Amino acid sequence: MTERPITIYATYWCGDCRRVRRYLDFHKVEYCWIDIDHDEAAEAFVRQVNHGNRSVPTIVFPDGSILVEPSNLALKEKLGLGQPGA
Repeated sequence: MTERPITIYATYWCGDCRRVRRYLDFHKVEYCWIDIDHDEAAEAFVRQVNHGNRSVPTIVFPDGSILVEPSNLALKEKLGLGQPGA
């Protein structure tokens, strides 16, 4: 049984979404990118978990936890990528 990948609900025009993508690519973290501008069900999910808002990036981790618009530090801590600030 394989672990579910990290899923990023995002848009291509969003600066925070591009930052998160660069960060994960740099650290070679695998993820599934879903553009909510082209996926109505994904947009509905984002609105559901963000009290009606299209807050992106909304990131769902394999353990079911969710981070919305996280900083690089929050991602580092969640993914265990080393000491904060490193």
